[in-house]
Amino acid sequence: LSEKNRSTNEDEAPEATASITYMVPRKEISMVCDMEKWRRSQAYADYMGFILTLNEAVKGKKLTCEYQVSPTVEKLLELLATLERWINETPPVDQPSRFGNKAYRTWYAKLDQEAESLVSAVLSADTCAAAPEIAVYLKESVGNSTRIDYGTGHEAAFAAFLCCLCKVGALRVEDQLAIVFKVFVRYLSVMRKLQTTYRMEPAGSQGVWGLDDFQFLPFIWGSSQFVGHPTLEPRHFIEDRVVNEHHQDYIFLECIKFINEMKTGPFAEHSNQLWNITAVASWSKVNQGLIRMYKAECLEKFPVIQHFKFGSLLSVQPTKP
Repeated sequence: LSEKNRSTNEDEAPEATASITYMVPRKEISMVCDMEKWRRSQAYADYMGFILTLNEAVKGKKLTCEYQVSPTVEKLLELLATLERWINETPPVDQPSRFGNKAYRTWYAKLDQEAESLVSAVLSADTCAAAPEIAVYLKESVGNSTRIDYGTGHEAAFAAFLCCLCKVGALRVEDQLAIVFKVFVRYLSVMRKLQTTYRMEPAGSQGVWGLDDFQFLPFIWGSSQFVGHPTLEPRHFIEDRVVNEHHQDYIFLECIKFINEMKTGPFAEHSNQLWNITAVASWSKVNQGLIRMYKAECLEKFPVIQHFKFGSLLSVQPTKP
């Protein structure tokens, strides 16, 4: 979805992917001093470029607007439906501990076993050689099976998974709205089901001082949807009436609705950082601020990035000057 990809002719795309030697992604950031390697990497530039391209694509658009849904998007929705079906087939077990239900590990083992074939089903014959590489990001995107937790690093792995599908040409420029409004929204819903069914812990949670226990990207893209809105301002999003009337149109409000269902007490206490957004003058300022915060709180944090994996599609090599 980068400018470079945009100028590529359709006929050239298969050649570009055919010349790539795919590899199983691995961790490269093992110490805090390695963070500079990440910041300078092609992976960081591609990842951030992908997030910002989608941020621009959804600007001022409602979830209910018209957009193209390609066969690849349909296949991704089927993949997510499969993950959800496995949750239904793997009920939580009785255990003394309230959090981290061990049935999650049974569910995860199924994904671990099937991920490559799930990804192959999304890819075409000329790109299915990329399945082992891309499947790693899918497996990383659903939480950690040892700790039974989920956080923004797992969410980033799903964005990386989608970014890789764009890099091999499975997803195209015209899929941008569907990537956020269909695929990412469905992913969010499956992750919420995982989090609530298996009582997953928030990974690296900052408690009330974090933006949200589990997610970040829906707030970035969700705030972009509001840019230029004639009546709804940042101060309105905590009003129940606004949430109830508009959550089907706006990802941001869907997230607020979910938080309100999960948490009790005053919003300013359980979600202080989000509550602070109500004081910001405009949605474009909110959007810019959240992008800065995402870089600082997620992408610049060693505990998050030490788990990120690099392959041929998201490369640890420095960006070309």
